[in-house]
Amino acid sequence: MILGCQQHVGRDDRPWLLKGSSLGLVTQLLTFTLVKSRIAIQLFLSLMLGSFLASCNAHKKDLYGSGASFPAPLYQRWAADFNKEHPGVSINYQGVGSGAGIRDFTNNLTDFCGSDVPLKSSELDKLHGNVVGIPATGGTIALAYNIPGITKLRLSREAILGIFLGKITAWNHPLITKDNPEITLPALPITIITRSEGSGTTALFTEYFSKISEEFEKKIGSGKSVKWPVGIAGKGTDGVTALIKQTRGSVGYIELGFAQGRLSFADLENKAGYFVTPSCESGASALATWSPEKGVGDPIGVGDYPLTGVTWLFCHKEYAVEKGALIKEFLKYALTNGQLMASQLGYIPLPPTVVEQSLKTLEEIK
Repeated sequence: MILGCQQHVGRDDRPWLLKGSSLGLVTQLLTFTLVKSRIAIQLFLSLMLGSFLASCNAHKKDLYGSGASFPAPLYQRWAADFNKEHPGVSINYQGVGSGAGIRDFTNNLTDFCGSDVPLKSSELDKLHGNVVGIPATGGTIALAYNIPGITKLRLSREAILGIFLGKITAWNHPLITKDNPEITLPALPITIITRSEGSGTTALFTEYFSKISEEFEKKIGSGKSVKWPVGIAGKGTDGVTALIKQTRGSVGYIELGFAQGRLSFADLENKAGYFVTPSCESGASALATWSPEKGVGDPIGVGDYPLTGVTWLFCHKEYAVEKGALIKEFLKYALTNGQLMASQLGYIPLPPTVVEQSLKTLEEIK
């Protein structure tokens, strides 16, 4: 019996108990398997990195921009037409407002930005001189309104100031009715619609009225964001447009291109005392004497529409070689062929002298 037990132990049928050379063999197998796994992982990571780099290389011809909503339809049209002439190039512009666009550009989230006003010194400081700006197109700001049954309206400078300062609160106010004797204006409360975010359109609007009214400058001031004494705010031009459409008695400032075909808008009194309808023609008349140094003024011509300005594109002076060449080519297109389609979308082509100077400015981009 004992012998049987000894023979059983000597034979040892427990395969999981490894000894001597068997243990060494398994160790080698495990080591080989781990090495193969590491090689496989390294190969996988190399392939993923190569794919990522290839993707980056494939997108070197992409340009991204954001900013002013005022010129967004025109910039997007330029991008689409430029792409037709340059297959493989993708240019994406989002109209998020001048303030947000400048932040995106400053934080290197975009390749260029749009703003309805030149950059402030504090904004330029953050870019450490690596920025160049060119006027891109002209445009007019319309005062759109929602008064049921009224499709034609004149607003004097005094009336506009009274409305936005909160002094005129109903549409049948004497300062409004005296310039509209042929229509009966209702005793409808006025609701002012403004922009909720930093906006170049707000900056143009407030800069103009601050220049012609000390009271407006003192109580409201000028800038992309101001504190209005009355009214409600909408986000972006689309938001303001929607609020005017749905709010009886409302009035707000939006780009002419957004107002046309959607809302009624007023004829405004200019410095010469004439009521002028916003249009490409009246805007071009006002821009005839515009220069980057003068900025927004108070045009004096009989046919000049007062709320007229220029919107800007800002880009870096230095890019990677291929991207720098691409953005210069796109901006040259915008300043030449792009100007020809501006009036089709409700914008104003730049005066030839401004185009000439802007083309020279592009040479700063490397």
